[in-house]
Amino acid sequence: MNEQVTSAQLTYVAKQNRRRRMVTAARVFVLIIFLSIWELSARIGVLNDFIFSSPSKIMSCMVEMIRDGSMVYHTGITVLETMVSFILVIVLGIGGAILLWSSRTLSEILDPYLVILNSLPKSALAPILIVWLGANVRTIIVAAVSVAVFGSILTLHNGFSNMDRDQIKLIASLGGSKKDVMMKVLLPGSVPMIVSNMKVNVGLCLVGVIIGEFLAAKAGLGYLIIYGSQTFQLTLVVTSILILCILSALMYRGIAWIEKRLEK
Repeated sequence: MNEQVTSAQLTYVAKQNRRRRMVTAARVFVLIIFLSIWELSARIGVLNDFIFSSPSKIMSCMVEMIRDGSMVYHTGITVLETMVSFILVIVLGIGGAILLWSSRTLSEILDPYLVILNSLPKSALAPILIVWLGANVRTIIVAAVSVAVFGSILTLHNGFSNMDRDQIKLIASLGGSKKDVMMKVLLPGSVPMIVSNMKVNVGLCLVGVIIGEFLAAKAGLGYLIIYGSQTFQLTLVVTSILILCILSALMYRGIAWIEKRLEK
C-alpha cells in the first residue's frame, strides 16, 4: 500500500513538474515570437522604428545606459522612492485599519471619506502637491502614498471586521482586553491578508512614484520617460518602460518570496 501511495505521489509530482516546464517553455516561446515579429516588422518597414523602436535598438540603449551609469542611477532613485512609499503605506495602512477597527464610531464617520479619497484620480492631486510641497522627492513620495494608502486601509479594515467572532468571545471570556484580541488574534490571523495586500500595494506605489516623477522629478525612470518623449527619443522611453516592467515583476516576486517564508 505504501509503495502504491509513494508511486502515485511520485507520478503526481512528475506530472506537475512537466506542466511547470511546459508553461515556462510556452512563456519563453511567446516572448521570442513577439520580439521576433517586432524586430522583423521594424526592419522591413511595417512599423516605423522611430515611433515604435525595435528590440535591437532597445538593447543598444540599455547597453549604453549601463556603460554611462545612467541606468543604475535612475533605476536606483525610482526603487528608493518606491520602497520608502511602500513602507509608509504598510505602516499607515495597518495603523489606520487598526484605528478604525478599535472604534466603530470613528469607522462609521470616516468610511465615506476614505471611499471618496480612494476613488479620486490621484494624478489630479499631483499639481496641488507641487504647489504645497514643491517639486522635490517629498512630493513624489506623498503622491505615491496617496495612490495606495486609502485602499489599503479600507481593505485591511474590512478584513479585520470579518475576523472570527468566537475567538474574540474566547479572549473576552478569559479576561482579555481589546489589546489582547488585537495582538493574539487579529494581527496573527491577518498575516496572509496583509501580505496579499502588500502584493497589490507594491505595484501601486511604483505607479504613484512614476506619476510623481512625471511632474516633479529631475531623475528617475519617470523623468526619463518624460524627457525621452519631449526630445523624441522614443527608444529611451520604451527602454525605461521595459525597465519598469522588470522592476514591478521583481518587487512582486520579492513579496511572494516573503509570503512563502511566512507560510513555512
